[in-house]
Amino acid sequence: MFKEFGCLKVNGEDVKEAFCQVVEETPLSIFINGRHYVTAMTSPQLHREFVVGHLFSERILGSLGEIESLEIEGNVVRALIANPMRAIIPKKPIVSGCGGLASFLDESKLPKIRSDLKTTKEALAEAMKAISLSEIHVATGGVHSVGLFGKSGPVCIIEDIGRHNALDKAIGYGLMQSIDFCQCFVACTGRISSEMALKCSVAGIPVIVSRGATTSLAISIAERTGLTIVGFLRGKKLNVYTNRQRITTA
Repeated sequence: MFKEFGCLKVNGEDVKEAFCQVVEETPLSIFINGRHYVTAMTSPQLHREFVVGHLFSERILGSLGEIESLEIEGNVVRALIANPMRAIIPKKPIVSGCGGLASFLDESKLPKIRSDLKTTKEALAEAMKAISLSEIHVATGGVHSVGLFGKSGPVCIIEDIGRHNALDKAIGYGLMQSIDFCQCFVACTGRISSEMALKCSVAGIPVIVSRGATTSLAISIAERTGLTIVGFLRGKKLNVYTNRQRITTA
């Protein structure tokens, strides 16, 4: 996931030639039923999981069974799906993000999360610790991590240049492994944006936690869908912004 490049390192008066490890970024072109849908900039791993998760979280797929075939050749993905008209989306608002793609945001059609999941602040802290142990992040400082966690621990921990891409890959992995999303939560690095909140809501994931901030639109979406947003989890501190009944703090 990274390559080595020569660079000039400057530290005060100390100037020297060195080699630095830099995270890879590659284009991935997705064709749906023969038509170009989008080209996404991603880390060059888990392309299949990314496509499955992205099409599902963008509501182009209603289920994994709607994919009739999925072929990957290099950086080109060709998918045949049962309802290709869903991929012909009108102008979509560009929402804030890091490596993510624009989501269609119609608050009148937001999904409702149905889950009786409850978790503890200790479990959330352990999850944040787990996704922070990224060797690639330590080496390059250039990736986000997203973890999908069930009651028995991590289902998957995935890294990508964009946190939205990493979340799509985690959702795709979960779909391909028949994971019950309503009994899981997501831990992520970086800001919890409106797009992250919407993707979790579409998948039916009831809780998302980050050591970073959230946004007003993410909170608005979470209030309408039933998503629990937890931010600024650092040490023993955290902020529960929405649907606080799912987090045991005692």
